[in-house]
Amino acid sequence: MNTKTTKTHEMTRSGYERLSEELTHLKTTRRQEVARQLEEARAFGDLSENAEYAAAKEEQAKLEDRILDLENTLSSAVVIDEEKLDTTRAGIGLRISLDDLDTGKSYIYDLVGSEELSGAAMSPGGIQRISQKSPVGQAITGHAIGEEVIVKIPRGQRKLKITAIEK
Repeated sequence: MNTKTTKTHEMTRSGYERLSEELTHLKTTRRQEVARQLEEARAFGDLSENAEYAAAKEEQAKLEDRILDLENTLSSAVVIDEEKLDTTRAGIGLRISLDDLDTGKSYIYDLVGSEELSGAAMSPGGIQRISQKSPVGQAITGHAIGEEVIVKIPRGQRKLKITAIEK
């Protein structure tokens, strides 16, 4: 019996839309640009010793890999219903305020699905976005306001306190 499991990618509506726009751009505008680069490079003659052609072919391969990656991600995306988000516990789609109990600094993060970070690292409001799979994201997911969590980092650990959770 062959049971194939499909990995799903939880993400916000805005993250899904951003990745969809990137895919559309790559499949239209960017593909045309790379095709023109290849055409121009072919005009330089002998393809076996043509550095421009080799660079354009490499760019084309990277482009097609990114398109395939985006298509796979979007086809297995599970867009969270932001209207139904529970603000009692940290999770994807929520804005989390944290105090670093070791340094006294405060941070605000928008917690997003890991696939959403391929683009901008900032939310439209200028808030840093972090993945739920990042060390901080893993530590805070599922925790409530007032709870303290320990985050393991390369230089040891940080003790954080969740001070607010909002949509």
